[in-house]
Amino acid sequence: MKEEFYIERVVRIIAGSFVLTSLLLAHFHSPYWLWFTGFVGLNLLQSGFTQFCPMFNLLAKLGVPRFPRNCCDK
Repeated sequence: MKEEFYIERVVRIIAGSFVLTSLLLAHFHSPYWLWFTGFVGLNLLQSGFTQFCPMFNLLAKLGVPRFPRNCCDK
């Protein structure tokens, strides 16, 4: 079975990757990278309340499908 990538899933993958990468950078390079982790978390929190996510808009412009292919079939 081939996995489909749609905007909600891609945004979660990118956010998780940013958090893990910034934690690794904070551990091995500089603790100031934790500010980036906080920024990602704050952006996720505000997008949950406001339904506005810059990454969502960027991915939509890049042509990532909004929903899985057969999600709305009846």
